[in-house]
Amino acid sequence: MKDLLKFLKAQTKTEEFDAIKIALASPDMIRSWSFGEVKKPETINYRTFKPERDGLFCARIFGPVKDYECLCGKYKRLKHRGVICEKCGVEVTQTKVRRERMGHIELASPTAHIWFLKSLPSRIGLLLDMPLRDIERVLYFESYVVIEGGMTNLERQQILTEEQYLDALEEFGDEFDAKMGGGSYPGPAEEHGSGARV
Repeated sequence: MKDLLKFLKAQTKTEEFDAIKIALASPDMIRSWSFGEVKKPETINYRTFKPERDGLFCARIFGPVKDYECLCGKYKRLKHRGVICEKCGVEVTQTKVRRERMGHIELASPTAHIWFLKSLPSRIGLLLDMPLRDIERVLYFESYVVIEGGMTNLERQQILTEEQYLDALEEFGDEFDAKMGGGSYPGPAEEHGSGARV
């Protein structure tokens, strides 16, 4: 994020370009832009009116609420600029950094981006050669998808309800592999050995 802001600030004259590319950021890139992990859904403490620690408005992650003053008040004024308070963990700087800084949320399981799922035609549906309704049932943890049928009568990419999955598990044991959720789909790149995931 800093790189992008520096690049935009450095551009004083107009430059011509042939193309622009918009892409989704990788999880590693998002973590590199992030100033910390948001762990709580709270915003501010309604008694003190200060941002909740590790919440959506956390001063430690996003920056101070008042110019050149940490949250606990130990460091105040311009002479402490750049100091990180050892008590509250807030950097002593301008409040405008709150508009530039980003935090991140670690999710419990992988998810599919809505652009690739819902746009018509569905990019994920085209890659996997599956109907959108089946993909949604797996992504929303309603059904299982067979990853590897093994020596069973189950076919690859077959959709199983919870009941069917339990019956198959009882009948075949661990001879097949079926999963649900965003991390369950092997991508075409995985099939061809390049190691990338969809």
